[in-house]
Amino acid sequence: MPTAAHFKARSWLFAPGDSEKKMGKAADSEADIVLLDLEDSVMPENKPAARELVRDFLTSREGRERLWVRINPLSGDEATDDLAAIMPAAPGGLFLPKAEGRSDVEMLDTMLRHHEVANGIEVGSTKVAALVTETAKAMFHTGDYAGTPRLVAMSWGAEDLSSALGARVQFQPNGAYMPTYELARSLCLLGAAAAGVAAIETIQSDFRDLDGLRERALMVRSQGYRGMLAIHPAQVPVINAAFTPSEEELDEARAIIAAFDANPGAGTVGLNGAMLDRPHLALAQALLASADE
Repeated sequence: MPTAAHFKARSWLFAPGDSEKKMGKAADSEADIVLLDLEDSVMPENKPAARELVRDFLTSREGRERLWVRINPLSGDEATDDLAAIMPAAPGGLFLPKAEGRSDVEMLDTMLRHHEVANGIEVGSTKVAALVTETAKAMFHTGDYAGTPRLVAMSWGAEDLSSALGARVQFQPNGAYMPTYELARSLCLLGAAAAGVAAIETIQSDFRDLDGLRERALMVRSQGYRGMLAIHPAQVPVINAAFTPSEEELDEARAIIAAFDANPGAGTVGLNGAMLDRPHLALAQALLASADE
């Protein structure tokens, strides 16, 4: 089964599934994951054609492990048609919107097993990421995902949650999210940590504000997020840079590990005038592991 270990997940770039041109630009970008979208960016009447376009696009491209598809929610009938159309082309993974708990991912796992067997794909090899805060009910189940099959990442979203709540305002005057959406961000991070998967920050809709994007990406990375969703190719290099450890960070991590190696069995060590304990060692090891990805 896929795991979050050694999973490169800095930038996740959306591209509408009904535009071959935009899918091509996204695939040609430096995005770690390209999300070919069959959900929100495709009008209902265009979904049948979009499914065929996405399937053909997947078939024509190499490196399909980074080409994922955002299917429609399992609560409707569209997801079944999505899977029937795209699974013969073996996408690298699926992005599940409006997940309301582990039972949704388990249901998707069952559906995927059928398609993998039917199409000669290794059973369990199709990865899954889930959007886990898009409904009010979903907010109460973000901690339920530990041990869920196929799950490698969890993300959150403010737009659909805002619609579900009937909320007209998402942001405070200073640009920060309103408390409900900050709660969603925190619950996603906590849920991902509990499940042992990557936490992925939601989009920044103003794709021209690259300075603001960099500041936000660095902020959420410092909190434990592993990557961020993007809606425009220009956002990808900024996100990749923000989620890539600097040489200074790597040197510090190596020094911490070396200090503990030099003192086997010690619970704390001194380094550069500071006392460090085992959690500092774990963070240093995780940082080096993320660089190796």
